[in-house]
Formats: sequence, structure tokens, C-alpha cells
Amino acid sequence: MVVVLSETLAGLIAAAPSAPFRSLVVVAVGAFLEGPIVTVAAAALAGAGQLPWWGVWIAALVADVVGDTVLYVLGRHGDRPRVARLLTRLGLTDARRTSLTREVRSHLPRIVIGAKLVDIGAVPAYLAAGLANVGYRRFLAWIVPTTAVRVTVLVGLGYAVGDRLARDLVERPWLLLVGGLLVGAVLLAGRLVVGRATAARRRPRVR
Repeated sequence: MVVVLSETLAGLIAAAPSAPFRSLVVVAVGAFLEGPIVTVAAAALAGAGQLPWWGVWIAALVADVVGDTVLYVLGRHGDRPRVARLLTRLGLTDARRTSLTREVRSHLPRIVIGAKLVDIGAVPAYLAAGLANVGYRRFLAWIVPTTAVRVTVLVGLGYAVGDRLARDLVERPWLLLVGGLLVGAVLLAGRLVVGRATAARRRPRVR
């Protein structure tokens, strides 16, 4: 993932000054593969005047929604043996399938918003939404606005950094890679902390 991220950011940096549209395509692909890091890095370029902020926002939003839709579609075909094995590899194990699909049917807004904003268990949650035969329009009705809020925060964060460090980013573009990796490390640490806290609450008390 680090190699893919490095290549994505390198392509983004190289294309931004002369080909903004191509840069936004790179943003969309990068956001699909590793959304938060690439989105913040692209927004930093926007803050430095290299890209339009609205283009970064749209590219990141579309990539995120497409990625969630792919998971949803996989879930809709989860009864097929080959797809079922793939779902297991993606985190929707047999032990979680029944309970998670039940939760999605009963509490779709809470599941979708929690998975999107906290970014914990998003993959199995969206697979379960498809497996539970949740209507796609209903799925999008919660995915799109929640994604818009998430992307707005990430773009705003990156834009603010790029606006303050515009000269440094132009002269030393490798700072984008370092900053992106730092953002990824912070997000990963947050996921681990929240994941452990959630597991601790679900663990039965030993008397």
C-alpha cells in the first residue's frame, strides 16, 4: 500500500502544474485506493494553488461512493460460493454475517454513519448492506451525505495546510508524501484505539 500511495502522490505532484484535469483523475484513483491520505494531499495542492479545491472535493466524493457501491454489489451477490469466499476474506466471516446483516436491516443509518466517519469495519458493514438486500437508493441516501461531510473535513484540513505551506510544497513536493503518511498513521492509530475500545465493551464481564 505504501508503494501504491507513493506512486499515486508522485503522479499527482507531477501532473498538477500542467494538467489539472489529469491530476483530478489521479486524485479519483488514489482516493479509491486510499481515500483519506490522497484526499488530504490533493487538497494541500489545492491550497497551494495547484488544483481547484472543488475538483478535488468532487473527485474524492465520487471515488468514495463508487468504492462503497462496489462493496454493496459484492454483498448483493454474497450467496454465490466464490463471492462468499471473497466476502470472508474481506472481513464478513460466517460468525459476523448473521449478526451484522440483522443490524444493518434494523439500524442502517447508525451502521453507515459510524463506519464512514470512524472508518472502522466499513468494508464488512457495506458488504452486509448488500447481503441484507437493503435498497440501493436507501443505501445511497445515507452514504452520499455522510461521505460529503467526511470529504469536506479532509479537503478543508488539506487546503488549510497547503495554503500556509504553499511555497514549501512547490519547492519540496516530497512533503506531501511525508504528510500523507503521517495522516495515514494517525488514522490507523485512531482505528486501533476505537477498535480496542469497542471490543472491550462487547467482551462479556468475567465474574
